[in-house]
Amino acid sequence: MRVFYRGREFLVLPGVYEPAEDTFLLADHLEVKEGERVLELGTGCGILAVLAAEQGGRVVATDVSEAALRCAWLNAWRHGVGERVELRRGELFSPVGSSTFDLILFNPPYLPEEGEGDPRWSGGRSGRGVLDPFLSELPLHLSPGGRALFVQSSLSGVEESLRRLGEGGLEARILGRLRFFFEELVLVEAGWNLFSPPSQ
Repeated sequence: MRVFYRGREFLVLPGVYEPAEDTFLLADHLEVKEGERVLELGTGCGILAVLAAEQGGRVVATDVSEAALRCAWLNAWRHGVGERVELRRGELFSPVGSSTFDLILFNPPYLPEEGEGDPRWSGGRSGRGVLDPFLSELPLHLSPGGRALFVQSSLSGVEESLRRLGEGGLEARILGRLRFFFEELVLVEAGWNLFSPPSQ
């Protein structure tokens, strides 16, 4: 399968999450400075990792799926940024140890579902099964002045996420929204000193 973003073609192997509106919402707001260290959790086909590397980022991209990592590797080299994208397998922050990053990207599984559900989009009964562990660990992996961008659904409690970020000492704001008939997708930016420069 192939998907397109702003005229760019990306391969999507069988079993790998197909980029859709949530991924593109993140991509539309992606800004990376030359040399920034970027972490993408759950890279899928690698579209965000590729775009970040093209903007000058040094990217570490992770996923629990071997098929996703193969797909991301193919897309990174097809788009000429294979040397700027390092791929690691594992859940959430486990593949990066105690490393910190200037920018962290995550499009987590966020849909509330009973039972097991598909791990590519199911966030468990509350929709927060993956999101809450991510928010808890996020402050430990942001470098001074670092920031994160992540997507979630209005069905899984946006205000709860903002509250948890605040408890972790991070400032947060909503950068974008996409409305659908049954939910709203929200793009959240969180980080250190988002609204004011750090004190001297």
